[in-house]
Amino acid sequence: MELRQLIYFWEVAKREHVSEAAEALHVAQSAISRQIANLEAELGVELFEREGRNVKLTPIGRHFLPHVETALKAIEHAKQQIEEFLDPERGTVKIGFPTSLASHTMPTVISAFKAKHPNVSFHLRQGSYKYLIEAVKKREIDLAFLGPIPTDDNDVKGDILFTESFAALLPHNHPLAHKKSLVLTELRNEPFVTFPEGYILHKIVHEACQQAGFSPIISSEGEDLDAIKGLVSAEIGVTLLPESTFYETMPRFTVKIPIEMPRVSRNVGIIISKNYELAPSVKVFYQFAKEFFSVLEKYQ
Repeated sequence: MELRQLIYFWEVAKREHVSEAAEALHVAQSAISRQIANLEAELGVELFEREGRNVKLTPIGRHFLPHVETALKAIEHAKQQIEEFLDPERGTVKIGFPTSLASHTMPTVISAFKAKHPNVSFHLRQGSYKYLIEAVKKREIDLAFLGPIPTDDNDVKGDILFTESFAALLPHNHPLAHKKSLVLTELRNEPFVTFPEGYILHKIVHEACQQAGFSPIISSEGEDLDAIKGLVSAEIGVTLLPESTFYETMPRFTVKIPIEMPRVSRNVGIIISKNYELAPSVKVFYQFAKEFFSVLEKYQ
């Protein structure tokens, strides 16, 4: 079994078309067909079946595909580590992050790191809480920034970087907009705008309201911060958001009010896999991020 056979198999499986795979790989279509035939002969099974001009994986082909993906990722990771051992200052760090950390936290730490390590590259991927945890475990990304850090997953290691409070965001003409702070029960009868169920910020808001003795009335949902803030601006409802999401930007026609009781907060941190060794450049960034936020916390 040869590496190029696995690469050809994966490309055809992804595109379900031999000629498109050949074009993407810059090889002859006949070369791909021949190598896949050799692979099938070695395994003693058919991996593809034809459907008109396209091809589809057979049941055994579908079973084989995730193993090939794992092998190719491992080989790519090994190549990356070899390159970075030769020159750790020219590696690539694959980072995941949620939308709530996109506007301030991520740009702050990456720009500070780039000032000291200008030749390290970044591949950034935004995603949901659960997706980012799984992506770290599958080695699709090297590490992820999350809030809060998961405490019930034995496959990831988490380091808390800082803790931040949540504040209420209200339309500027809301009856409570003049207040210096709020007790959360004052929003008991207000329509809430939140992320959909399954998002971690939805869970935090719901649990905070439950702690205050009521269930929030969800009037609308949005899948990103701009949508949530826009709905509040349009007087559709109120919401609770982390302080970092307001940094240097306040949506028009809204006011931010601290929550006095109960205190609503989350920790924000960085997670890595417990099952894989970090590449040298990733180790450098990982250590830098922990030290960077440690220094910030001392001066806040």
